[in-house]
Amino acid sequence: MTDAIDIAALSGVEQLRLSISGSFVAPIARSVGFELVEIEEGRVLFEGVPTAAFYNPLGTVHGGWMATLLDSACGCVVHSMLRPGQTYTTLELKTVFHKALTAGIPVRAEGRIVQMGRRAGFAEADLKGVDGKLYATATSTCLVMAR
Repeated sequence: MTDAIDIAALSGVEQLRLSISGSFVAPIARSVGFELVEIEEGRVLFEGVPTAAFYNPLGTVHGGWMATLLDSACGCVVHSMLRPGQTYTTLELKTVFHKALTAGIPVRAEGRIVQMGRRAGFAEADLKGVDGKLYATATSTCLVMAR
């Protein structure tokens, strides 16, 4: 949380814009090596480049790295729709892996709102290489509640 800003008084999209400005970056993004690069209500875009540190025993990027990036895209797109005083938590995430990913390949995870209700947000995301190759997709349901 930043010192000078009351995060709870901001809308979700305003909170996420702090991340892009560098005022606040979620620790998970630093740990796993991706960043939020675009944000608008109902759409977010993350970029990342996996390293060999995330390899599984088969010599490809662990599905957990891809799922983490997709979970962030789905969660943040719901976050982008929140009003001041609201928060959310992920209830369910379904990930489908379409192609193996290797270190050094830049990828983008785009999250989109499917439907936003008073108590639940439904989102989808895809993980693609900058060349357009599809590596994984996800759908998510998030519970929306008062902070």
